[in-house]
Amino acid sequence: MSSLVPSLSHSWPPFVLITGLLFIGHVAAREGLFESVGRLVARAPGNDAVLFALTMIAVALVTALLNLDTSVVFMTPVALHAARVRAADEMGFALGTILMSNAASLLLVGSNLTNMLVFAGHPVHGAVFAAHMMLAWATSVVITIVMVIAGRRRHLWRSSAPSQERAPWGVGPGAVGALVAVALMLLTSQPALPVFALGVGLEAWDLVGPRRVPWRDVLAVASPLVVAPLFTVAVLVGWLGRNWHGAARLIAHTNALGTATVGAAASLVINNLPAASLFAGQPIAHPYALLVGLNLGPNAFVTGAMSTMLWFRLVRTQGLTPRVGEFVRIGLPVTIVTLGVASLFV
Repeated sequence: MSSLVPSLSHSWPPFVLITGLLFIGHVAAREGLFESVGRLVARAPGNDAVLFALTMIAVALVTALLNLDTSVVFMTPVALHAARVRAADEMGFALGTILMSNAASLLLVGSNLTNMLVFAGHPVHGAVFAAHMMLAWATSVVITIVMVIAGRRRHLWRSSAPSQERAPWGVGPGAVGALVAVALMLLTSQPALPVFALGVGLEAWDLVGPRRVPWRDVLAVASPLVVAPLFTVAVLVGWLGRNWHGAARLIAHTNALGTATVGAAASLVINNLPAASLFAGQPIAHPYALLVGLNLGPNAFVTGAMSTMLWFRLVRTQGLTPRVGEFVRIGLPVTIVTLGVASLFV
């Protein structure tokens, strides 16, 4: 049981960092940052494909800077609002949001929990990570936009009038906190505690300040009932990875594409978070390629990531009924192409 100690020490920083980023994103959402982004893109001239591309770029930036979960929770309603204002393809925008959130989570260490879990044993400087993943991230973003438009071309390739809604802008503590968090993730190899402290401080200010945000709203952002089980699974699977070498053998002698493919398959079988903990238990020859598989693989099927399951629930609350078949029809080709191309750059 002694190997639970290193597993515990490697698992807590990712969860602490992601919790801090969720808090910062929550504050930014209350300030209207994401709503303003949605209104701004809806005002853009061009057809629905242009609107979709601009919306997905916004989703990609939020994912990269404030992590995958923040993007799914806050940008899915934004994307649907932009589509509804222009009477555009709501399901296409909804599908694009989850596929883009996964695809765009390659850029920064804090963009996806899997990134931190894989590098927990040998922390990497944030700028080094970003430089290594930049081309893989950019190509994944572009390919996802193009392929979703192609897959939904009958719905997305139509003209619509730009929205006349105003997009008021204001720089509040949440937006400033997001910029500070990005700087911390780029400039340090251990950003978890500073980002968490920043997020807690911003939420605390809203609790006691003029907004008087209820405690339950803050707890709902990173509910202990959700975070604690995920953390426990990560620790236990990390312990398994340190004591069982079967997973490590699968990728011990593969190239980047082979490692990415194994990572994608593992994410679909056991979900990408436990898969990341499992592989991180042993030295990884191609850790960046593994992340390509763990982050892009979930776009192939709904079992790949908790974020996808969250997205299904969230979209239903927005009045849509997403079908697994449609998710796979669009997501599987996107996964195959992005995985193959991104593997060339890692």
